[in-house]
Amino acid sequence: MSGPIDLGRVRSALAQAPSRELVQPRRAAVAVVLAPSEGAPGATLSVLLVRRSEREGDPWSGHMALPGGHAQPEDPDLLHTARRETLEEVGIDLGDAELLGQLDDVSPMRSSDMAVRPFVFWAPTPHRITLSEEVAEVLWVPLDALASDALRATREVAVRGATLRVPAYVIEERVVWGMTFHLLERFLAAVLALA
Repeated sequence: MSGPIDLGRVRSALAQAPSRELVQPRRAAVAVVLAPSEGAPGATLSVLLVRRSEREGDPWSGHMALPGGHAQPEDPDLLHTARRETLEEVGIDLGDAELLGQLDDVSPMRSSDMAVRPFVFWAPTPHRITLSEEVAEVLWVPLDALASDALRATREVAVRGATLRVPAYVIEERVVWGMTFHLLERFLAAVLALA
């Protein structure tokens, strides 16, 4: 990687190509919220990750994720869904954040009938985090750390009664895998392609 991942580089990457949209009966959206890295030199960026609360019956219980969720009938579009869910989950109002673009739709599982649309936001001013009962904690993770090999690993995870070895980011004891890992990998690949 040549140089830190800064806002100009992200803007250029997202302007390069249109995003691919999947047609599925169920829709959801997530927010890739970028902000200045605290205490870091220069204009480096961090991304907001959440750890979902432990809840019985929730297939994503305790998982690391991006803020977001299912589209509701009252949502005029998926951009509204991403903003609404982020406000509900962590108290960040993205109404004043800059929408940098959107990424390719993803599906949480190969056999899923759901498509998830990721929107990328730039939130330059500090936000007070207010956790909902759905979220146990938040982390701001530097993009440069995710782009390096330092946080990449393979881990075993339990999925529907089976144990799988999966690629992941490991941040202290937290494991970021699955859709969130692959979405962030695609985002970083697009940004790093501009090097």
